[in-house]
Amino acid sequence: MPEPTAFSAEPPSPNGAPPGEAPRHGGNPLLLVFLVVVLDLLGFGIVLPLLPRLGDQYLKDLFAGGKESVGGGAVLGGLMAVFSLMQFVFAPGWGRLSDRIGRRPVLLVGLAGSVVFYALLGYALTFPDSQATTALILLFIARAGAGVAGANISTAQAVIADCTPPEKRKHGMALIGAAFGIGFTLGPVIGGVALPFFPGQIWLVGAIASVLSLGALLFGLARLPETRRPGGHSAARKLIDFRAVRFALGSPAVAPVLWTFFLASLGFASFEATLALLVRDSLGLNEADTFWIFAFVGMVLMLTQGYLYRRVLAPRMSEAALMALGLVFMGVGVLALGGIAALAWGGHAGFGALLGLMLPVLAVAVMGFAFLTPSAQALISRRSPGNRQGEILGVNQSASAMARILGPVLGLMLYKATDEHLLPYVFGAALLLLMLPLVPRIRRTEPPTPQEAAAPTEAAAEDAGALQL
Repeated sequence: MPEPTAFSAEPPSPNGAPPGEAPRHGGNPLLLVFLVVVLDLLGFGIVLPLLPRLGDQYLKDLFAGGKESVGGGAVLGGLMAVFSLMQFVFAPGWGRLSDRIGRRPVLLVGLAGSVVFYALLGYALTFPDSQATTALILLFIARAGAGVAGANISTAQAVIADCTPPEKRKHGMALIGAAFGIGFTLGPVIGGVALPFFPGQIWLVGAIASVLSLGALLFGLARLPETRRPGGHSAARKLIDFRAVRFALGSPAVAPVLWTFFLASLGFASFEATLALLVRDSLGLNEADTFWIFAFVGMVLMLTQGYLYRRVLAPRMSEAALMALGLVFMGVGVLALGGIAALAWGGHAGFGALLGLMLPVLAVAVMGFAFLTPSAQALISRRSPGNRQGEILGVNQSASAMARILGPVLGLMLYKATDEHLLPYVFGAALLLLMLPLVPRIRRTEPPTPQEAAAPTEAAAEDAGALQL
C-alpha cells in the first residue's frame, strides 16, 4: 500500500471501511459525536453568560472600586481565561493521545471531567459573599478543570476527519460548529427558564451543567464507536510534546491558516468576553434576560453552520473564500457593537432602538465566525498527515485557546478603561480586518515539503527524523 501524503493521508478505516467512510459498527459516528458534543456544550452554554456576573458578585469587597476597578476586570478576565489556558496546554496532548489509543476513550474521559468540575462550580456558588476568597478559588479550580476536560474538542474534530473524505471535510467540521450553536442556544434557554423558578439559587447553573455532561457521558459509553485509523503515534510518544507546534508553524501549508485563525479568534474573543456586560450596561438587562441574548447568538451559529454554511456556501465556495467572508462579517459586526455601546453611553437611543440594532449586528458578527471556523479547521485537517489528525487539530485548538486567554483579559480591561466601553470593539474590529491580507497567501500556499508530503510511518519518522519536529 502506498504511504499517505500530507494532503491525502487516508489510511484504512477501522473494521475495513473504505477511507473517509464511517466504521461499520456502533452507528454513524458523525451523528453520535455530534450528539455527544451537543449534550456536553449544553452545560457550557448554561454557564457562559453568567461568568462575568458570578465574578462580580464576589469582587465588591476584595478591590477598591469592586467590579468596576481595573484589578476587578483583570480577575474577571482571568476567571474566563483560565478555561482556555488549560485548553492551550492540554489540547495537543489530548489529540496526540487519541492518535495513540483511540478517539473514544479520550472523549469519554473528557466528559467525565466535565461532570466533576461543573459540579464543583455549582458547589462554589453556594458560598456567601462573606467567603468571597474561598468561592473565587473554587471557581478558578472548577474553570481550570473544565478547561482540561474540554480540551478534547480536537478529538471530536479528529473523529470528523476520520470519517469524511478531504473534499467533504469542511461540511463535517461545520457539524461541530452546529453542535456549539445548539449548546449555546438551548443552554442559555435552560438557564433562563430555570433561574426564575429558583430565585437566588445560582448554584443550579453548575448542577444542571454537570447533569447534562453526565448524560453525554452515559450516551457516549453506550453508543460512541471507535474511529481511529491504524498508523497513529507509537506508545513511546510523550503526552505533552510541543514539537507538534513547531511542525505546524513550520509548515507552509498549515501555518498561514493557523495564524489567521489565531488572530481572528483573538479579536472575536475580546468582544465575546464583554457581551454579558454590554447588554447589562447598554440595555439594562438582568441575569435571566442575558441568557436570551446568548441563546440568540447560539441560534444564529446553529442555523448558519447547520444550514447556510453546509448546504448553501460550502458546495460553492473554497475554504479560503469563506475565511475572507468570515473576517469581513466579523469585523463589521464587532465594530458596529462598539457603535451601539457609544449610542447607549450618550443616551442617543432608547431600549427598543438599541435592541433592534444589537440583534442584527450580533447576527452579522456570529455569522462571520461561523464562516471562518469550519473553513480553517477543514484546511488544517486536509493539509496535515493522516496519522496525526488529532495532534495537529489539537495544535489548532491550542492556538484558539491562547486567543481566548488573551482576548478576555484584554477585552475586559479595555471595556472598563472608558465610560463609553468602546475600546474592545474598535480593537477587535481592527484586528479582524487586518487579517484579510493573509487570505491570498492561504490561497497560493507553497507545496508541502518532501517530509510533509511523505508523512512516513511513526517508526520511520522516529528513526530518520523525517518530520523534523
